[in-house]
Amino acid sequence: MTPEQLRRFREHGYVVLPGLFEAEELARWNERLLALVRGDAPRPKGMVVMRDVMVAKGAVAPDSPEAAIAKVQDFDGDPVLRRYTEHPALLAAIEPITGPHIVAIHNMLINKPPGVDGRHPLHQDLLYFPFRPADRIVASWTALEPVDRRNGCLALVPGSHRGELLPHENPDWEFVNLAYFGAAGVGAHPDRVHLEMQPGDTVFFHPLLLHGSGRNRSQGFRRAISSHFAAADCRFLPGPHAGAARRYRLIRGAVQPGGLLDPPETGGD
Repeated sequence: MTPEQLRRFREHGYVVLPGLFEAEELARWNERLLALVRGDAPRPKGMVVMRDVMVAKGAVAPDSPEAAIAKVQDFDGDPVLRRYTEHPALLAAIEPITGPHIVAIHNMLINKPPGVDGRHPLHQDLLYFPFRPADRIVASWTALEPVDRRNGCLALVPGSHRGELLPHENPDWEFVNLAYFGAAGVGAHPDRVHLEMQPGDTVFFHPLLLHGSGRNRSQGFRRAISSHFAAADCRFLPGPHAGAARRYRLIRGAVQPGGLLDPPETGGD
């Protein structure tokens, strides 16, 4: 990440690095997604393959196994997909934000099939992370295929990362996927921008940035691969959530005293 790109990240809460990954890498991850949802590859321990709520409730009958799946969560145990979280270009981009000691804290493949609602209201990812400081946490989100408004690209509110963590709630929609919470009272923010991307383009964003996505109104899928990273010296908030359910993994550097992987029972492998 250049100094100018880092400045834009600090100012707006996000920055896009175009063409960060090669077509061959994207194809490999796309193929692995299909193999996992079709049952052609073993699913590692801890992976969650999440059906869309409209499929789960019988409102939509998918015409293929992949058409039923909203996302694949926690893929770090998969030897093909974990190459994304370990990719040198990705780590080089996030290190100015996290520092040299980097922990992978969450990752997912977003499938976003056509024919379902699939919206995610504007929300802040910090809601899901029981540690701080927020400025040492960052998300990466890479388009595996062309992403535009028709197939439900990301919507972002520039500068919203300078606010506080807002209360979140389920939106008042007929069909809402599990844990697709929205920031209370935000709605369709007038300052939101729609982020159209080409395969390999990667957006990095702050965990307090308001972001979401719309329906996929196309005939194809809107696929992306994403991960969250944090500085190894981030500290858990006090309370019962301190023993985080997810198993975090050190990607670069060393375990830091009192940080996310110390003591080991708070996560890691």
